[in-house]
Amino acid sequence: MPMRSLPRICRSLADTLAELLWPTCCIGCGYPDELLCERCRTDLPWIAQRWACPDCGAPFGWLTCTECAHEWELRATVCAWTFGDAAARTVTAFKDHHELRLAPVIAAALATTLDEASSWPARDGRPRYDPGGLDALAFVPATAGAYARRGYDHMELVARELAHETGLPLADILVRSSVRDQRGLSREERAANLEGSIYALEDLSDLRILLIDDVITTGASLREGARALLSRGAAAVTACALCRVW
Repeated sequence: MPMRSLPRICRSLADTLAELLWPTCCIGCGYPDELLCERCRTDLPWIAQRWACPDCGAPFGWLTCTECAHEWELRATVCAWTFGDAAARTVTAFKDHHELRLAPVIAAALATTLDEASSWPARDGRPRYDPGGLDALAFVPATAGAYARRGYDHMELVARELAHETGLPLADILVRSSVRDQRGLSREERAANLEGSIYALEDLSDLRILLIDDVITTGASLREGARALLSRGAAAVTACALCRVW
């Protein structure tokens, strides 16, 4: 047996053993043999981009948005699902339960909603998503504590998959310092807690960036990431997130 085949065989054996010990089941309903069964896929709460707020991505915020004052630093924000049920369990399983097979699933969901968003205008009149008008793909990074706890940066995994799907080069350029846990904080407290906590490592003069994250609650993390990119010279930042709390 060629030695170069050994790693592949070991991975295959490890996957088989893992399946025996922890059989695959649907993260939405527990149905066996599928990571996300057909019924749960059908029931995913997709956001109609036609009616979504182009600034913060909230559903039904196109004319009057209750979630933002149309003053976000982002050129446009696109969100795939509302946060709840199978969508929430998808995020939890990926971030906290090490279900890394969800990375390409999440990337596919982002790519799908970006494709839909390309048909609808941002506030500047241009499409909310225009792959020809973007230079690179970045992601909101995990804190050092979260990385140490999980052993991986979940959005980096998604970004790599999405970069492959879109053809955009991946720019791993944002760094995040440790901050107080955001859960339980008000909108104002979240913004104050994150102020100055994200910064870019490189000069981004005149580059147009697609910035991705998993969940938008108040938008504090995403907006801080956008400010970091813009402060290093980025010409514009378009955002995409898997879920929007609503």
